Amino acid sequence: MPKPVKISVHKIVDLILRSGDIDSRFGDSSAMYKGAAAHRKLQKGEGYKKEVALKFETEIDGIAVVIQGRADGIIHGATEGISPGAIIIDEIKTTTLPLDYLFNQHLQHLAQAKCYACMYLHSLENPLFNTLPEQITIRLTYFQLDTEEIRRHEFPFTADEVRAFFADLLEKYGIWLRFERDWKAQRDASCVAAEFPFPWRKGQREFAALAYRAISAQKKLYVAAPTGIGKTLSALFPAVKAIGKCEKIFYLTAKTITRTVAEDALKHLTTRGLRFKSITLRAKDKICPAHREGQACTPDSCPNARGHFDRINDALWDLLNAVDLITPAEVAEFAQKHSVCPHEFALDAALHCDLIIGDYNHVFDPSVYLRRFFNTSGDYVFLIDEAHNLADRVRDMYTATLSKGAFGGIFRRLKDKNPEAAALRKISRKINTFMADLRTDIPAENPALLEENDPALLALAENFFRTAGEWLKIHAGHEMYSEILNLYFDANMYMLISELYDQHFTTLTETRGSDVLISLFCLDPSGVIAAGLSRGISAILFSATLTPLDYYREILGGTPDDTAIALPSPFDPSRLKIVIRRDISAKYAHREQSYVPIAEAIHAAVAEKPGNYLAFFPSYDYMNKVSAIFYENYPTVKTLVQTSDMTEDERADFLARFSADNTEALVGFTVLGGIFSEGIDLTGDRLIGAIIVSAGIPKISMRSDKIRDYFNRKNGRGYDFAYVFPGMNKVLQAAGRVIRTETDEGIVLLLDSRFATEKYRQMFPAHWV
Repeated sequence: MPKPVKISVHKIVDLILRSGDIDSRFGDSSAMYKGAAAHRKLQKGEGYKKEVALKFETEIDGIAVVIQGRADGIIHGATEGISPGAIIIDEIKTTTLPLDYLFNQHLQHLAQAKCYACMYLHSLENPLFNTLPEQITIRLTYFQLDTEEIRRHEFPFTADEVRAFFADLLEKYGIWLRFERDWKAQRDASCVAAEFPFPWRKGQREFAALAYRAISAQKKLYVAAPTGIGKTLSALFPAVKAIGKCEKIFYLTAKTITRTVAEDALKHLTTRGLRFKSITLRAKDKICPAHREGQACTPDSCPNARGHFDRINDALWDLLNAVDLITPAEVAEFAQKHSVCPHEFALDAALHCDLIIGDYNHVFDPSVYLRRFFNTSGDYVFLIDEAHNLADRVRDMYTATLSKGAFGGIFRRLKDKNPEAAALRKISRKINTFMADLRTDIPAENPALLEENDPALLALAENFFRTAGEWLKIHAGHEMYSEILNLYFDANMYMLISELYDQHFTTLTETRGSDVLISLFCLDPSGVIAAGLSRGISAILFSATLTPLDYYREILGGTPDDTAIALPSPFDPSRLKIVIRRDISAKYAHREQSYVPIAEAIHAAVAEKPGNYLAFFPSYDYMNKVSAIFYENYPTVKTLVQTSDMTEDERADFLARFSADNTEALVGFTVLGGIFSEGIDLTGDRLIGAIIVSAGIPKISMRSDKIRDYFNRKNGRGYDFAYVFPGMNKVLQAAGRVIRTETDEGIVLLLDSRFATEKYRQMFPAHWV
């Protein structure tokens, strides 16, 4: 007998009863971390039961369902001002917006509370109660977080009225429930029958088996899977097979191209009989033309925003019944057909999909993660591709920075004569002055003056956020709107990170000319990564360069109990030649003496075997100095030089020069960690060699030094965590450009004496023989 379907009251009400416009002027993100405290403040009084869990078991069209919810408050019985036996269901909403705006949404709030009322009445239907009340009161309690103003609205209903409302709501929800049931039956049967679409490669079956076991056991798995194993299918296939053990699969990556690889992998599985609904999410500015053109998400500015929620369910029904593998192109097509916002449309469609392909920020970013999934944990599986990028990405997500110059620009240039502008100028000037005073106190030998989260600056940021929010609501077309909106988000992020601030963070004060930057800097992202992964039941983190494994397991939120494994390369190791030049030092202190020897070493390599080579350097300055010498000394060798501001077309032209039929020597001078050292496929003779200059050690900086000091305290490996391991990852990524298929042959030339030391050789992949 199938298990009952569990549904939340929120899910039913939000799907069936939503209506009206999208209006970004009324975002309320600051309420996220204040709302819980406000609820506790209001949930008091004699006879007041707070956070009452409710459950209602029934059948909808023959489908057993368990409807769950949690009422903010229930008052039942003789209480001051309330007649004996009366029932009040209290629904609390908090906001930083005007309370009138909340009341504009009261019909949806009322519907939610009426569901709780019916469920509570049902719980009373037992022999302990002789009679049930004929009337029940819904109270909507609205609380303004900034002013602490409270408004209460009461609506009396009979017991029969709330029961009739609830029954009608469930009947309307039935069409979606039947769709979901019928789809899952097809999907589950196809998952059982689905076969791997290709012959298994070396290491691929082992990867898939490990992933399946990790998902089944609800564990994390860290895999260093060299190029050629077929990482995407190795992770996706076992996750599909385990769909009965999980609710949804999230395939997360840092790059658009890798998302396309995931789409292609799923298409291959569908050729073997799989039925699976997937959607690829993109950033708002990528999927929404109106947003790209600078239009605000308001009913006045965008016709798709006007009445969006009146049309969205028809759009969803149309899309979900027409397409299984939903790409951004399909989202755009159906959004245009139904005149809905493509960004919000895609997020809603994701709720009905089995696989969501997206960016790391959809799970980890504290300001934009998918709250519709992750406000509570679920039976989700996370497949995290190119996981070596995750730590730095999350560190950036959890670092908040305020700039003196940005606030100074507002109070100097906002000249409008109205109360909102005057208030915004005043608070901007206060913040500018606060940060200017800091600048005069910053000693040159220790620019990281603030070691703790400063409560005075936090109070100023909160004041700015409130004031800017009021200004933004009524000045959508202003020439400074985008500038002030960006600073509004910066202030909000500063407030959010302040709430999370602990020993994993530090405060940095930096000067850049006349500007001052104050950052709440994330030193150690492992805790917030672990928190993000805890939103699901299992995570498979994989990359070709997850080396050394113990470092990545620690920095990516793992524990020693989590399995971490390095798989062998599926390629013949004899096809890759590794050469180390022990006589060349690329350390910073020796660089000036290394320019000519490096140029000579590059020429010797390309002269011995002409063809296409990429030479990778730790900085543009180093690259430019060596490339100039190389060009002067060897003018007959064709060269290309990467620039820091290359357009998409210029990058494409650069790569197009690496043709398979080139028989002459061609050297592309590039930077480690740049656009040509990761995510490009120059197969066969398009690239026969990578020449890597230096061990990739990042430039010494205050931020890296703070990371070093933190990990020295934590595990005694500060320099390795801050400099050595991130540098080596860049080296491995660059080296990985050479052998992309089983027929490729090539050379990796390592120009730095450090590569000959035991410390570095221990970090070499097993196939570097």
